[in-house]
Amino acid sequence: MTAAPASNQLMMRRDKATGLEAIRARFYGHAYEMHSHDDEWLVGVTHHGIQDFFCRGHRNRSTQGRVILIEPTERHDGQATEPEGFGYSMLYLSADWLRQELGGDGAIGFRQTLADDRALAQAVAGAAGAVLEGEGPLAVEHHRDRVLEGLRRHLGQPAPPQGVAVPEGLAEKAQALILACYDQPIDNALLVAETGAESRFQLNRAFRARYGSSPHACLVETRLARARVQLRQGDAPAEVAAACGFADQSHMTRWCRRAYGLPPGAYARGLCEGRV
Repeated sequence: MTAAPASNQLMMRRDKATGLEAIRARFYGHAYEMHSHDDEWLVGVTHHGIQDFFCRGHRNRSTQGRVILIEPTERHDGQATEPEGFGYSMLYLSADWLRQELGGDGAIGFRQTLADDRALAQAVAGAAGAVLEGEGPLAVEHHRDRVLEGLRRHLGQPAPPQGVAVPEGLAEKAQALILACYDQPIDNALLVAETGAESRFQLNRAFRARYGSSPHACLVETRLARARVQLRQGDAPAEVAAACGFADQSHMTRWCRRAYGLPPGAYARGLCEGRV
C-alpha cells in the first residue's frame, strides 16, 4: 500500500508591536513561485532537508543550519528536491527599520545568499520562535537585536562601539522597573524612556555588565518566580499566567518546561513522575 503524500505546513505571524513578521514552514515539493519583496530583507535558516531556490542568477541549496540572505527586489522561488522535504524559519525585516538601525542603506548589501553562521542561525530561529509563540514585545526586540548584530558583518557594517561609558545606576533603574511592572507589557522604548538611557543598546550593555543577562531574561525570571509562588498556593495555571504577564497558559507552560523541566500543573501538585 502506497503511503499518502505528506502535506505542506506553514505558520505565519506578524508581531503587532514591532511589525516583525515570521514564518515556520515544512514543504515536500513545490513551495512557492518566483517572486520578490520590494520593502523587506529576508533572513532565514534551514532546519532540515534541502531547501532549493533560485536567486542571483543560479539555483542555491540550503541544508541544515545554513542561513539564507535575500535583499529587497531579489527574485527567488523555492522547492524541495528530496521526498523528505525541507523545513525552515524566515524573518521579514522592514527595509525602513533596517535603514534606520544602520543609519542608511545606500552602501549595504548581503555579500552572499547562503552563509554558514551558527550564531546568526540561532538568532533567526529564536526571533521566529518569539514572534510565532507570542512571547511579547521585549522578547521579540531582544531576539531581533541579536539578528541585527549578526547581520552586520554580512552587510559590511561595523559593530557599534562597546567601550562607551554608561550612566551609573542605569541597570538598577531598569531592573526596578521590571520588578514593579512584570505583569504588564514591557518593551525597550519604555525601559529607555524611564531610565534615561541613550538607546536600547546602551541599556542592554549596562544591564548585561551589571547582572550578566538581558532585560528580557530578567523579565522572564521575575514572571516565573511570581508564578511559582501562586502555583504553590493552589491558584489555577490559567489565572497564574494572566496575573504574571504571560501571553496565556501555554506560554507560561513553555517557559516552565524550559526553566524547570516540568509543566506548571506538575509543579503545583509538588509531584512529577514519568513523562512530563
